[in-house]
Amino acid sequence: MEHVAIIMDGNGRWAEARGLTRSDGHKAGADNISRIADAARELGLKYLTLYAFSTENWKRPPAEVACLMGLISEITEKRLPDMMKNNIRLRTIGRTSDLPLLARKSLLKCIDETKNNTGLTINIALSYGGRAEIVDAVNKILAEKKTGDKIDEKEFINYLYAPDIPDPDLLIRTSGELRLSNFLLWELSYSEIYVTDTHWPDFDKEALQKAIDSFGKRKRRFGGLNK
Repeated sequence: MEHVAIIMDGNGRWAEARGLTRSDGHKAGADNISRIADAARELGLKYLTLYAFSTENWKRPPAEVACLMGLISEITEKRLPDMMKNNIRLRTIGRTSDLPLLARKSLLKCIDETKNNTGLTINIALSYGGRAEIVDAVNKILAEKKTGDKIDEKEFINYLYAPDIPDPDLLIRTSGELRLSNFLLWELSYSEIYVTDTHWPDFDKEALQKAIDSFGKRKRRFGGLNK
């Protein structure tokens, strides 16, 4: 296994259970990204894709959105020294041009500073939607005037947000919800899925290891016959 994707769900429910605000929950969830990134690196993963902010999340209350955007800047600036020390590379997928200027500048700086790191790649999905990614890919193709040519799956992949990153082996969803929520609709076609009731702020290295162990017991057939 080299690539794990996570839908980081349950920040709000985690906060509510403790009598805290949703912003408190998002801050706790943001802090956990660093811990899980360290765990993923220690467990030998090459790629970790995290669903941080969807295209639909812009519809949330302005104060909550502002909190989330502020956390983007805070995390990237705070964790940059550790990423450099631990050879971690940061990347993003999604319509990141929609992000506020401060958050975007912090991200771009961190992406540029870590671009030559060769260890774990953390791929953050921001202003991301699986349908939006496919639509954006189609529009790229149309812009190149390929409308008269046939295009196969292998070529189509080149127009996605991160064509050089392999599809996730495993998708983990925290907080017990049983849906994809418009996440990596193309890339998750043959990924294994693991759902835990644990809310994201409480999801730790032990929980990640448990998910990976579950993956190790499965047989991946990619649509083929069971042998």
